Amino acid sequence: MSGDLNVLGEPLVECSLDPLTGWTRDGSCRTGELDRGSHVVCARVTAEFLAFTASQGNNLSTPQPGFPGLNPGDRWCLCALRWKEALEAGVAPPVVLKCTHRRALEYIELDVLKRHAVDQ
Repeated sequence: MSGDLNVLGEPLVECSLDPLTGWTRDGSCRTGELDRGSHVVCARVTAEFLAFTASQGNNLSTPQPGFPGLNPGDRWCLCALRWKEALEAGVAPPVVLKCTHRRALEYIELDVLKRHAVDQ
């Protein structure tokens, strides 16, 4: 991951290759200057989260050209602020810390991420 670190200060690990995720579609939650949504939170999506994000105008369940659509249990790089909105709504999906980019800490406190982690 060319020096990218996760929220634990360790080398960033791939989030998902199937479905292929990431802003750069390389399987990792790396980010860049053009990633205005900061897709840095690796989460295992839930049915509740998918319904919530669809209600916010971002339907991640329906397949689109070049996008297979997500199912509960899939891992996906989410926008940090959308994950935080889901947290406030009580439907935040579990987070995979080793795959969540350290830039997530600009939006979400580490202890909050740890409370929602599946890889602790």
